[in-house]
Amino acid sequence: MKDLIAVNKPKGPSSNQFLSQLRRLLNTKKIGHAGTLDPLASGVLVVGIGREATKQLPLAVGGEKEYLAEIVLGKNSTTDDEEGEKTVITETNNLNIDKEKIAEVLLDFQGVIWQQPPIFSALKIKGTPAYKLARRGEIESLPKRQVEIKTIEIIDFTWPKLEIKVVCLKGVYIRSLARDIGEKLNCGAYLGNLIRTRVGQFKLEDSLSLEQVQAKYLQDKKKKSNN
Repeated sequence: MKDLIAVNKPKGPSSNQFLSQLRRLLNTKKIGHAGTLDPLASGVLVVGIGREATKQLPLAVGGEKEYLAEIVLGKNSTTDDEEGEKTVITETNNLNIDKEKIAEVLLDFQGVIWQQPPIFSALKIKGTPAYKLARRGEIESLPKRQVEIKTIEIIDFTWPKLEIKVVCLKGVYIRSLARDIGEKLNCGAYLGNLIRTRVGQFKLEDSLSLEQVQAKYLQDKKKKSNN
């Protein structure tokens, strides 16, 4: 198995934990991934098995990424997602927020924008992941950085749930986008659920389960030994 493959990561494990499962399943250490997914996110994780494949991973990261995101309005979260401690901003839609108002706000987040990453993230500060520093109370925020969001489309909205499709480039945090949308709407918001449906040419419908990866890997090894 020399090419990159798309694996469907479930909710629960971190990207590295999921990769460890693959290493044990395939009995090999030569595995890497491109584009980290948070534990509470699911969907396309591009994986390289073998030295040749892992060298190609940086190319996969540079392409477009597509997400389906469910945003919960009316509350803020300390982690900007379902895992954190919630603060209620408004329990009812007393601000008359509708699709038209949301669509107007979403325009502010399309194109090249400045975005502040969540402190509970895998971004490294002097070699240490930010989430470890945040848990120790050593950081309260991270500096903003430029990212690019190609498009944001409203899929559905019924208070307090907003579902959107986002197409973006490397480095965008959908958790931060959810938080910032809530701030713009003056109602608070956090990311309730996230599915990555595409990374470059790799699509969710073509992604493999752990069992399918194992079967493909064993099949490829058998072909190689027969040759």
